[in-house]
Amino acid sequence: MVVVMSPDATDEDVAHVVEKVESVGGEAFVSKGVVRTIIGLVGDIESFHHLNLRTLKGVADVHRISDPYKLVSRQHHPDRSTVWVGRPGQQVPIGPETFTFIAGPCAVESPQQTLEAAQMAKSAGATILRGGAYKPRTSPYAFQGLGIAGLEILGAVGEATGLPIVTEVVDARDVAVVAEHADMLQVGTRNMANFGLLQAVGDAGRPVLLKRGMTATIEEWLMAAEYIAQRGNLDVVLCERGIRTFEPSTRNTLDISAVPVVQATSHLPIIVDPSHASGRKDLVVPLSRAAIAVGADGVIVDVHPTPETALCDGPQALLGAELRDLAQAVRRLPDLVGRRPAVAAGAVS
Repeated sequence: MVVVMSPDATDEDVAHVVEKVESVGGEAFVSKGVVRTIIGLVGDIESFHHLNLRTLKGVADVHRISDPYKLVSRQHHPDRSTVWVGRPGQQVPIGPETFTFIAGPCAVESPQQTLEAAQMAKSAGATILRGGAYKPRTSPYAFQGLGIAGLEILGAVGEATGLPIVTEVVDARDVAVVAEHADMLQVGTRNMANFGLLQAVGDAGRPVLLKRGMTATIEEWLMAAEYIAQRGNLDVVLCERGIRTFEPSTRNTLDISAVPVVQATSHLPIIVDPSHASGRKDLVVPLSRAAIAVGADGVIVDVHPTPETALCDGPQALLGAELRDLAQAVRRLPDLVGRRPAVAAGAVS
């Protein structure tokens, strides 16, 4: 069961609902979005009914939810959500009315490389910069990222280009320092089921980009999002990045059907990562076109000024003609499905 608070509900109104729920032995999880606050209830449904929660001050509605994920379900939130990324006045939307292009280097290697990649991304039309300061790798001998030094580079490049930053956090102990430098926190595929990390990013006060685990079902993915929402953060964007199958011709198999399935089930935005899905730069543009056509809310891709020397995922990084083709696709195709390119608030598109 969830309680939907009115837009003008006060903190005292919310606290009163929580107090009532706890008085009958229930648990209440408060989650705040941009325009509304939702309280997820766990406990005896009949006891909750006797509280007459709809009559309490500040309560707009009460819903009984059959989905195992309560807060991210469309059963109580029929309109799909928009998540805003960046500083107030310069925020970029990710949601159902726009198409958001996120691009940058898979890994931060140096100030010059990161700045060049960011300039490439911005010239191609990207409005959010991606870059990895912490890199969870399959091999312990592979490049693991620059850590805090990488975060500082990202912050400086973000300031120089005016692009909000999304970067991955891999350890709950690092959430606070990453949140100091980044506008959006990414939870990668290997950590989708790291429940302690999910709870920590839920507490961090930043939007979260949650990638699908490589063997996760859609329900498991949405339950991971519920961990974040349950900690008070409804500003979650899902990212389909391919799942592991028997097919060896691509790095992963992009589950393009996940986009409409998620949109029918959850109010959260969903974007696609064609770079990590395919592992091949020649497939990034076709898969991006497919993502636009199926109704994704954006794409996130790798770019690099010198892919042949990249310390991470060089074979999938775009440069030159491929990047120009992608720029043309994200500029022209969203209009055909009723979307407009996402720009920062106050900017002229």
